[in-house]
Amino acid sequence: MTKSELILKITNKNSFLYQKDVYKIVDAIFNTVIRALKNGDRVELRGFGTFSAKNRNARIGRNPKTGDPVAIPKKKMPFFKMGKSMKERINS
Repeated sequence: MTKSELILKITNKNSFLYQKDVYKIVDAIFNTVIRALKNGDRVELRGFGTFSAKNRNARIGRNPKTGDPVAIPKKKMPFFKMGKSMKERINS
């Protein structure tokens, strides 16, 4: 599901909301999660899961086309851990 599909689905289920307002709400939620991860915080949505950022160390990789070594800098990677009730809902 894409962001626009999510917005349409929320708008269709809540006919009293305008699509532009739903867009602003979804965008605000995503931006808040991104900002928290950038600051090193953890975002926990009960019943859904936890978002966190994990550090990946710098390393030497290989260009798959040429085989030449390539320096890969250290970076933060987003990580999502599914909540227990989410697992139960998906697997039932």
